[in-house]
This record gives sequence, structure tokens and C-alpha cells, in this order.
Amino acid sequence: MKDLVKRLPLNLLPLLIGVVAFFIVVGPRALNPQNIAWLGNGDPATHYLGWVFFRQSPWSFPVGLNPSYGLELGNGIIFSDSNPLLALLFKPFASLLPTPFQYFGLWFLACFVLQAWFAWKLVGLVSSHVGIRAVGTALFLFVPPMIMRLPFHLSLGGQFLVLASLYLGLHPNLCRRRLAWGALLAAAALIHAYFLAMVAAIWIADLMTGFFKKKLTLRSAAIELIGLFALVSFCCWQAGYFSVGSGAVSDGFGLYSMNLLSLVDPGNWAGQWSYVLKDLPGVQGLGDVEGFLFLGLGLIMLGLCALVGLLRGNTGFAQRLRQRPILLAALLGLSLFAISSHVTLGSLEWTFALPQWVISVANIFRASGRMFWPVYYAMIFAIIFLVIRANTPRTAVSLLSLALLIQVLDTHAGWAGVRKQLMAEPAAQWASPMVDPFWKSAAAHYRNIRWIVPQNQAPQWMSVADFAGVHGLATNAVYLGRVDTTNAIKSEQQAAEEMASGKYAADSLYLLDERAVIQAARSVDTQTDLFARIDGFTVLAPGWKQCSTCLQVASPINPLELMPSVEPGQKTLFNQGNKGGALLGKGWSESEVWGTWSKGPDAEVIFRVPAPVHSLRLEATAFLPPGHARQRVVIRINGVPALSTALEQADGNVIDVPLTTEMQQQVASQGVLFLQLQLADAVSPKQLGIGADVRPLALGLKALTVN
Repeated sequence: MKDLVKRLPLNLLPLLIGVVAFFIVVGPRALNPQNIAWLGNGDPATHYLGWVFFRQSPWSFPVGLNPSYGLELGNGIIFSDSNPLLALLFKPFASLLPTPFQYFGLWFLACFVLQAWFAWKLVGLVSSHVGIRAVGTALFLFVPPMIMRLPFHLSLGGQFLVLASLYLGLHPNLCRRRLAWGALLAAAALIHAYFLAMVAAIWIADLMTGFFKKKLTLRSAAIELIGLFALVSFCCWQAGYFSVGSGAVSDGFGLYSMNLLSLVDPGNWAGQWSYVLKDLPGVQGLGDVEGFLFLGLGLIMLGLCALVGLLRGNTGFAQRLRQRPILLAALLGLSLFAISSHVTLGSLEWTFALPQWVISVANIFRASGRMFWPVYYAMIFAIIFLVIRANTPRTAVSLLSLALLIQVLDTHAGWAGVRKQLMAEPAAQWASPMVDPFWKSAAAHYRNIRWIVPQNQAPQWMSVADFAGVHGLATNAVYLGRVDTTNAIKSEQQAAEEMASGKYAADSLYLLDERAVIQAARSVDTQTDLFARIDGFTVLAPGWKQCSTCLQVASPINPLELMPSVEPGQKTLFNQGNKGGALLGKGWSESEVWGTWSKGPDAEVIFRVPAPVHSLRLEATAFLPPGHARQRVVIRINGVPALSTALEQADGNVIDVPLTTEMQQQVASQGVLFLQLQLADAVSPKQLGIGADVRPLALGLKALTVN
């Protein structure tokens, strides 16, 4: 007991260092659980909203499912990146917690404290000197890749998991290794998939090292491998990892990678991280945020001191490296993955072709630049190791202290901006555009609020999801890290059927984007359903006009008034940023820089014309990969057969469509021109084995001219 009391101040020291660093960098306001002002944008918004819906939902099995946040698009709490570990910890007490309630400020405090704790333990493997351990610990707290993440990717602040894995992997006599590694792997699985991959790589290296050094028998190693694999699988299952099937693989491997100069480059899109060093030309690219790995001026200078010590010799560094060949191999593998097949050195770049199946697997962890974090922290530890071993304790403390002072002061260029964001004026709610009394009445009448056409990260998704969360509604207006592709396609097809038939789910309020408006306007039943513009949203409320308790809207609109109009002689372009997108009904992809691809066997273009139309001219490209020589196109105008043709060249296609008297009469009576395309030869790149794109492509629309 006396020994415990004597060691208590020493054990509290790293915790105190972590707390002090937290208040320097983050500040106190994030700790207020009812302050959500700093969460009201981009990624933090979905992290918080995922928790809001999970908190309100009944328990399910697996326990991490979160169906109210996404409806048909919905999946596990892991895919809103809401930190399942804390979500599962706080959900049993949901009825006792205030509204709103966020735990992310507490998470940040835990990140700093645990970062300090494992840094203390790691430096303790080299020195028992209190001053050396304290200053070395503090250096691990002012690392730009960790601090930069805080306002954007909240769970990725948990880089203490990487330090913990390095500590366990380097400990010479680890006791209760299964318990230690099991707890760490389970925590990583319940916090973020990228941490799980990093920790698992170091664990496997440590397990193999133990076996080859005969510290573990084959039986013991096999039991640990099978047991901990089962534990991790169970944690992933319960967190909702497996709720996404075909959407688990995304794109971006090679884009979100590490530049070979990123360790000494202080800039990225989030700001400049040094007052002294300047951005290196060509290092910042589209994916630079994931490959941001700046050491900081203090650690760079300390690294030079470490290099001098290494050249002197007698540090034992080479001997330590030779003792851990498998761990070094694991770190090398993580480095190569971080660099990816798209190698960049400043503005220079080289791309190496990899088999498609390798790219598909790699795209599970597409932000490959993050995978360098274990190597990054191992490098910092190596620098501190060399400084300690090459100098007397007094000199080592002096060098470490000077490096810490420089690190804190110079990286203030970056973390001052982080602090400013996290110290925003506190607020318990976000500003909402949905202020009309209609919304409160609608929230009492409907169970769901749906955005159509359904899509991940729809326009104004945050305002809609916030409204739904506040009023206890389910919604598909969400922003998720992964969405099941099959479910997304089914959801889009269901919405198209509803808009074509005019029959909508009675328990759902619908908000329509510009493409949905032109699809729904022709069939909406204005005798029973409300169709109106409210606070900038196009609203379709099924059965609203027959509801005696619902607040009636004074000025519903004629749906046809929202249809876009095209003047005779006007050429409408369908590339990104032009007005053609407003004319596209069902069956189209998102617009690109050249135009818009059809998506499926049917597509529609719908618009009003103020004068009689005699003909249409379509300018298009065709999807004609090797072995697919033509794309047949059948065109109808307002249901009347107009033209049948075949496109046999990839680009430069012009389709002239004359309108007969019958077609002109149909257009005049219906008030709109309804151009229907039937594309029998639509095929996806994935079906042909030439890519991962699952869209059935046929015709790429570039321009439309009305004559």
C-alpha cells in the first residue's frame, strides 16, 4: 500500500499532461454535453446525428443497427462514424440524458489523456527518468496529424490506439497478452475500421514474433489467433460492419495516399501548420488530407539531433531493429499501402498498374495515407530513443524540452485554427431553414421524412436530418460513409414507381429535388395530396388535404409551374454546372464535365415549351466498349412512338426527332414535352469486366435543341 501511494503522483503525471494539452488545444466548451454548435457542419454533423437516431431507436440485434438514420439506405452506427463504443456505452442511459447530448467533447479529453498515458508507457521502455518521460510524453500530444483530425473526423482523434499497439508490440515481457491485445482490438473495432486494420497488423507481427522466438507455442499462438479473430468478428458484427454488402468497397485508392515528402510539408487544405516552414510545391493534392503527416518543426529538429546520435554509434538502435524483423516488415507493408500504386514525390508522380481485384480489396481502405500512422509514431519513438541513448539524461531533457517548445509554438499556426472551431459560441441547437408552422404539424402527422430521389448526402441533408432527429422521425436524408449499393438501387426504383403512379406512402412526408419534381409533377393527386414550396423545399404531403388536424397551407402550387421551360431555338447543355440537369427525370446519373450518362434501360427528359415544337435534336455519346458494337435507342414523345435508331460510334452522335401532329397535340394537352428513351443495350462496366462501375450505361446526353 505504501508503494502504491508513493507511485500515485508518478502515475497521475501523464494524465495531468494529457488534460493540460487538451485544454490548450481544444478548450473547455466541447466538454459541455449540450453544446452542439461545433458539430454543425459536414462530417461532425453526421457523427452527431447518427448518435441522435441511434439513441432514439429501440434495441436491435445486432445492437449496432441504426435503421432510422437512412431508412432503406440505413445501416450500422459504424457507417455514420458515430463512435460505436461510446454510442453503445451511453445508449442504456438515453432516457436519463439531457436533450441534446453529445459525447464527443468527452471523447477528445479521453483521446488526449490516453495518448499521454500510452506515450508515457512507451517512453518508459527506454528510460525511467521522470523528466525525460514527461517531456517525451508531451511531444506525442502536439502531433499535427492527430490534432488536425479533431474538427473533422472525430473518431480518428483516437490515435492512442496506435500508440497502445506499439507499446504492446515492443514490450519485452508482456503479461496477460491475450487480455491486453483482445481489449485493444475490440476497442479499435468499436471505434473505427482504420484503427482496427493498423492495430491488427501490429498484433499479427507481435504474435508471429512470439512464436518464432519460442515465447509462444504453436498451440498457444493458434488459440490466440482464433480467439481474438472471433472476438473482433463479433465486435464488428455488433457494430454493424456487415450491414453493408455491395457498398463496402468504395473508390479512391491511390487518390487519398501519402506523398513521400509529406513528413516535412506543413500545409494541407485545412491550413498551414508552421510559421517557419513553407508548403512544398506539388505535395497538396485532392487527397492531401488523408496523407497529411507533417512531423512539426520541433520533431524535425529533434530528428536531426537523433541522426547525429545515430552516427556516433553506441545507441543500440541497430540491435533493437534486428530483434524485431517481423514488426519492421509490418510497418514496411503499411508504408507501401499508404504510398499506394500512385507514387508521388512532391510534384513528381508515377502510377503502377495493379490487378482490378487488388484495387477492389484496397478500396475497402481507400484513404490509404492514414495507414502510415503506426510508422509515423514509430519514427517519433525512434527519434526519442536515439536522443535518450546518445546523450546524458540532462542533455536529453534539454534537447527534448527545446524540441517541445518549438513544436508547440510553431504548430500553433495550425492548432490555433482547430481551437477556434472547437471553441465556437455554445448552442444547444442548429439554425434551421424549416421555420414555417407547417413543419411542426407535419412532424406530428408523419413517421418518416423522405428525400427523393434517394441519395447519400442529398442537398440540405443536414437540415432535414436535424429536423427529423429533433422530432423523432426516421429519414433517408443522411450522410453515410458506406451505403449498400443494392439497397440504394432498390430505394431509387421504389421512388420512381411512386412518382410514376402518384401513390405515396401514407406515413411519409416527401421532399423533392429538381429531378423528382419533374417526375412527380405529372402524376401528383392535388385533390388529396399537398404539393407546395415551403421554406425553399418542394413538399409533397400524401393525404394532407384530407387530414382534419393538419395545418392547411394557404398557397399550394400547380405542379406544372415548377417544370423547367425551354425556348425554341435554345440549346441546352447537360454537363456539370449547366441547366440541363433540371430537365432530367428518371434514369440518369449525376452530371459530369462533358455531359450526363443514362443509367438503366429507360430514361426521361421532361420540360415545358411556350410554343409549338416541330423537332428535337439530341447530341450524344454512346457507351461502346470492346465487344459492344452498338446501342439501340427507341424514342417516344408523350407516349407516342417517334424514332428507332442505333448508335454505332462512341462520340459525335446527332439524333433528330421530328414531332408529328399527334405528338404536338399530346404536348399541348398535357402541358409538357415528355421525351422517353428506351435503351435495350445498356450494360455496366462491371458486367463487361472493365471496371467496378455497376451502372448500366448506354447513352451520354450532351445537348438538346428544341426547334
